[in-house]
Amino acid sequence: MYVVDAFADRVFAGNPAAVCLLDQWLPDPILQAIAAENNLSETAFIVREASRHALRWFTPEVEVDLCGHATLAAAHVLQAHEGFKGEVLRFETRSGTLPVSRRGDWIRLDFPSRPAEPCASTPDLETGLGRIPIRVARSRDYLTVFETEEEVRALTPDFAALSRVDALGIIATAPGKTCDFVSRFFAPRAGIPEDPVTGSAHCTLIPYWSAQLGRDDLLARQVSRRGGELRCEARGERVGILGRAVTYSIASIRIA
Repeated sequence: MYVVDAFADRVFAGNPAAVCLLDQWLPDPILQAIAAENNLSETAFIVREASRHALRWFTPEVEVDLCGHATLAAAHVLQAHEGFKGEVLRFETRSGTLPVSRRGDWIRLDFPSRPAEPCASTPDLETGLGRIPIRVARSRDYLTVFETEEEVRALTPDFAALSRVDALGIIATAPGKTCDFVSRFFAPRAGIPEDPVTGSAHCTLIPYWSAQLGRDDLLARQVSRRGGELRCEARGERVGILGRAVTYSIASIRIA
């Protein structure tokens, strides 16, 4: 098992993910127990079968259908430590085939675009965030838009209220001062009060900000305590999410 700081160029930054390499799938309760024991935002499990790499992601509480930082971490492990020399990695996942390629020191994720549709806010959403957003929309997650980066940084969420919001997560975003946009991501229903850097949230953020700014190539920062930088590409029904990664630890785990 490797622990990798994803969307970071140094340790103790970005979002840590565990990557477990398996010869074959273990029972789901064991996979979930390992993720709970790791107590990181995500644990990625890979089973290698010839040229394909099956990939699944678990939070400490649930299996999820898409995860950016743990996919980036998985690609980093296979390329940096496990001898993968091909130009494109293809992960088979619950969200279909996800191609991953290198761009110099950056790893590029090719993910589905998930545009959000405008919707009404809810009392729990506003209580949970502690501020009323200027715009609310929804795809898998709620997208809440604020006027300034300072407002997003200043949020002090009520996680009990946010856990009552019927969505996997809540994205808070605003224009950035030194980048195109900033965000934070809260997912208490999935056992993640605040996720340090969230690749999958950018499947919704990228089409939104591309439309707002009239550009397809964007620079984003997630302004959690650890923080992370992402280069973003709007490509119609797909998005490109680019980040860097660094290995923090290499270990063996025992479950018997």
